[in-house]
Amino acid sequence: MGNSIRIFLWVNFLVLLWFTYSSWIQDYSYTENESVPSFTQESPTLQEEAPPSLEANFGEVIPSLAAPSGDIFSNDYIEIKTDVLDLLIDLNGGDLVRSDLLFYPVNKDDPDNLIRLLDPSPENRWVYQTGFRGIDQNIPEPNHLSSYTSSNTAYELLPGEDELVVTLFWQNLDSDLRAYKTYTFNRGQYSFDLALHIENTSNQAWLGAPYAQQYRKHVPVSRSYTSVDSYSFKGPVFYDGDSYDKVNPEDFIDQPFREQITGGWLANIQHHFVAAIVPPDTDQVSYQGIMRDDNYLLTSISPLQEVSPGEELSYNYKFFVGPKLQAQLAEAGDSLELTVDYGMLTFLAQPLFWLLAKIHSYVNNWGWSIVILTMLIKLVFYKLTAASGRSMAKMRKIQPKMKAIQEKHKDDRQALSQAMMDIYKKEKINPVAGCLPILIQMPFFFAFYWVLIESVEIRQASFMLWITDLSVKDPFFILPIFMGIAMLLQTRLNPAPPDPIQARVMQIMPIAFTGLFAFFPSGLVLYWLTNTVLSILQQWRINKVIAAE
Repeated sequence: MGNSIRIFLWVNFLVLLWFTYSSWIQDYSYTENESVPSFTQESPTLQEEAPPSLEANFGEVIPSLAAPSGDIFSNDYIEIKTDVLDLLIDLNGGDLVRSDLLFYPVNKDDPDNLIRLLDPSPENRWVYQTGFRGIDQNIPEPNHLSSYTSSNTAYELLPGEDELVVTLFWQNLDSDLRAYKTYTFNRGQYSFDLALHIENTSNQAWLGAPYAQQYRKHVPVSRSYTSVDSYSFKGPVFYDGDSYDKVNPEDFIDQPFREQITGGWLANIQHHFVAAIVPPDTDQVSYQGIMRDDNYLLTSISPLQEVSPGEELSYNYKFFVGPKLQAQLAEAGDSLELTVDYGMLTFLAQPLFWLLAKIHSYVNNWGWSIVILTMLIKLVFYKLTAASGRSMAKMRKIQPKMKAIQEKHKDDRQALSQAMMDIYKKEKINPVAGCLPILIQMPFFFAFYWVLIESVEIRQASFMLWITDLSVKDPFFILPIFMGIAMLLQTRLNPAPPDPIQARVMQIMPIAFTGLFAFFPSGLVLYWLTNTVLSILQQWRINKVIAAE
């Protein structure tokens, strides 16, 4: 009975891994058209703290997403370089249209080919768009289709400087409005501030709303069993102040996303990287998501603002463009670290990563950190696994008696079951004692699995010898082979199932797992190899103790 349950759990474990992988196989798809938030009847009403007359008027003209215009970026742009980012701003709109991550190459052996998140090229377009949108559409306004000017064509954060400020200017004489976009970058940071500023020099009040959005072409992930980047979700995510939701952008076709949120944010994620927009957490913001053809648009429209004649208004956003470094993400926005997509086991995965990072701060090697953390996990569950091991050892000891009973009662299943229960009682063996430790450890295994898959800190991290990147498969499949051998040795230490079919499954299991893990990140294989070796040592020791007893 105990062996049957154990076989079932192992097979179920393999099936769970397969379904986990299968769940990644979800393709998502947006137009080359850009859009400005406009005010029509098709979108949810913005909430604003204005006098009743303004609120009543505003109820008739509601912000939404108008048909875009323009498909090509201007040749007027400025370059910005910090110590971690290489950026491009298009002066036609005054927005970020390109970002290269200086310390994150696509491939470790090609350091000059950098990860590019924001991209102006039509085939991979992914850009920020920001500005103000007015109630009166006849008044020229500083939206993301307006032309801005800059005093320089290039900006760079120089050695010894901790802050870089870039200011863009817009003015329209017909509307008597002036506007600024001020970007503030800090050394070592992938988050930065954008201040939208508007001045009203006319003789009448101006009414409108600041907005920020991401426009992205849908490029479905090339799903591949051998590609680590195909393991994770790619697309839009929203945070409503309480929960974090990934959205298939194709869902926007039938049901555009529209929600009023306070203390939230929106982002686009792709495996180890993220681009996020974080409005002030005190404002109730209208979040929208739409899709047209092969492009989708994620928009946050902030509350309606009135700027009286002679007055001015500033509105601040926090942006993030870069790797999912959890400490920086947490500083940039409330729960923005949730973009490190650990899934349903985040409550376990985040503490595991915290502990892994702590270990790394001492040993300075992610491979050895994985080994040490595996040992600590094993230590935590030592008593549970020891109880399971003792049960297995006793089962192994009574194998000859079990075989004799099976032979004696092979034609009478009821008598066989009763005889087996009698021998379990006599030998003080709990046939299901091995189940609980496995069930308890399963969530930790999956949580650690997602830690190794999702944590950008482990991306392209070396271990030793031939393992130069723990986030990709072992190039020579040495670790998976060692793991398979270790699993084979582990099965030899445990009692052989009396049923021939079960015994055959146990023989095949190490081979199946070797094939399954062959293309998994080597960091995960290292974890499972270490766990298996520790289990072998523990079971060997328990077998010796039981034999002596």
